[in-house]
Amino acid sequence: MNERPIYLRLRDHIVAAILDGTYRDGDPLPSVRAFAASHGANPLTVAKAYQSFQDDGLVTVRRGVGMFVASGAAARLREAERRAFLDERWPEIAATIRRLDIDPAALLERMTA
Repeated sequence: MNERPIYLRLRDHIVAAILDGTYRDGDPLPSVRAFAASHGANPLTVAKAYQSFQDDGLVTVRRGVGMFVASGAAARLREAERRAFLDERWPEIAATIRRLDIDPAALLERMTA
């Protein structure tokens, strides 16, 4: 079971969509109500996730129009996600690779297949 708060899981979903190019710089994000409805979430929880993007300067707000992905948001998110992966998740993955005696070349081959 995922221990992360729901608003962070919703935020992760939006981050992935920005990094995947679903939402590009300048694109509007779905309204709080639309996003909540499509994910079965409470609108207040979605608003909290959206507020975190606003606090981080990753979206711009146009009053009466909505929230839009800020210029450079994908690059900043990619760098933050890369740093988090290397600092937090990679050490455990690397330890597992060593423990299981997996050949790194075999991993690279699987990535390109």
